[in-house]
Amino acid sequence: MRYQFEEYALDTDLRELRHGADVVSIAPQVFDLLDYLISNRDRVVSKDDLINAIWSGRSVSDAALTTRLNVARTAIGDTGDVQRLIKTLPRRGFRFVGAVREAGHPSGTATIPDERSGSANPALALPDKPSIAVLPFQNMSGDPEQEYFADGMVEEITIALSRFKWLFVIARNSSFTFKGQAVDIKEVGRKLGVRYVLEGSVRKASGKVRIAGQLIDAVTNTHIWADTFERDLTDIFALQDEVAIAVVSAIQPKLLQEEISMAARRPPDDLRAYDLFLRAMPHLYRATREGLAEGIRLIHRALELDPGLGFVASIGSLCHSLNVTLGYSTDPHLDRKEAIRLIRLALSIDDGDPGILGNVAVASAFMIGDPQGEMEMADRSVALNPNSFDGWLHRGWVYRIAGKPEEAIRSFTRANRLSPVDPLLHRSFIGMAMAYIELERFEDAIEAAKRSLRQNPTHSAGHRCLLCALAHLGRDKEARDVAAQMLELDPAFTISGYIARGGQANAKLLIEGFRKAGLPE
Repeated sequence: MRYQFEEYALDTDLRELRHGADVVSIAPQVFDLLDYLISNRDRVVSKDDLINAIWSGRSVSDAALTTRLNVARTAIGDTGDVQRLIKTLPRRGFRFVGAVREAGHPSGTATIPDERSGSANPALALPDKPSIAVLPFQNMSGDPEQEYFADGMVEEITIALSRFKWLFVIARNSSFTFKGQAVDIKEVGRKLGVRYVLEGSVRKASGKVRIAGQLIDAVTNTHIWADTFERDLTDIFALQDEVAIAVVSAIQPKLLQEEISMAARRPPDDLRAYDLFLRAMPHLYRATREGLAEGIRLIHRALELDPGLGFVASIGSLCHSLNVTLGYSTDPHLDRKEAIRLIRLALSIDDGDPGILGNVAVASAFMIGDPQGEMEMADRSVALNPNSFDGWLHRGWVYRIAGKPEEAIRSFTRANRLSPVDPLLHRSFIGMAMAYIELERFEDAIEAAKRSLRQNPTHSAGHRCLLCALAHLGRDKEARDVAAQMLELDPAFTISGYIARGGQANAKLLIEGFRKAGLPE
């Protein structure tokens, strides 16, 4: 059997690992380890599974197993930090997550490369999560120096995208095999086994550089996103970072929205756990009473199908905590308990995923209240993925709840800059408004609250912030008018009930504003 993945091929008959045309020298145990992981890639392989298969059940230390795994990763261009191909699932085991193509051939015979045989490569199967390749950007200026700039920028974009663990990102070395070629996007997607392809160009003129990029669905050959960025050509490395952040911040939410749209179009009887999660996301964005109930139902169905989806469990913890904090829950004690269970489940599956850390940090801030631990998780989240809108949004809420409004505003501002059209933008403005209120910056709070309501007029928290700031400024009639609108959305609201929902220990001026506006105790 010959397993082909990225630019590698593992031949179990010849017992060879090849990188392109070159044979990679590896120890027999490392070869067996790769063979076992790849042939069992449809499941998580436990430590005991590996020991029984590779060492015939002999006693093996964790250090020895870790060393062999690291050597295997190095042999196929992977690392323990990136885990692009071999993923470690804490306390569960290991899984080969790369897209693999199988090709059988008689033992003792070599496989002839496609260029000589004239046959086309069969298409690689798409991974079970969104997949993308960043092609080398075209240098349109004719300046060889710009070639290095363009290549470096593509590398920065690839690295930035790989920090989103829900994305499958093709390594730079594979994408760069298309450098200098006129490419057919469908063919690129077929050869690399990806659904999405990002391509672009760089042009230098008069001390400026213009970068154009476009994101294409390689399966349907349709354009999803396109934009142009123009910057002064001063510090070339800072410019690479700046453009990489701009591109990633633009396409990441587009990719998620595209995946959500595709999941919504699939027949209900053909839904995987990941599809159910995608269908739940719009309900989380809107956060209506009925929407959250449906989102929670879909999340739990997803986890029944695959209990190992840590990120989905972390989203579930957010849904249950929102059910409490928005006053929707018919049994707050049960929702709180379920949120805490899902927080612990998510962290037990993967406590090093930036998305999971951000989600559980803010859910914990509302449901548990361990400020130091929650700030540490939020800080780790943005350190692991500094280009995540969600990470900075959740850090802002964690710091706001912990009573650090200045740092909260800094996080919300960073989030807004990263994703100015994000579907959760209204929550960032709500958090900013609450932080401004505690800093007695009531005019700023009014502006932030109004911006949140323009994004989502049905979210009662935006109305609460607005009426509070108006009341503190003595604009009583306006405050009462907004209060009436808020009570239509949340008719059971009382100040004492709101405090009991959680996360308001450091919101003294917010509560005081409610009382000034005449909200029921």
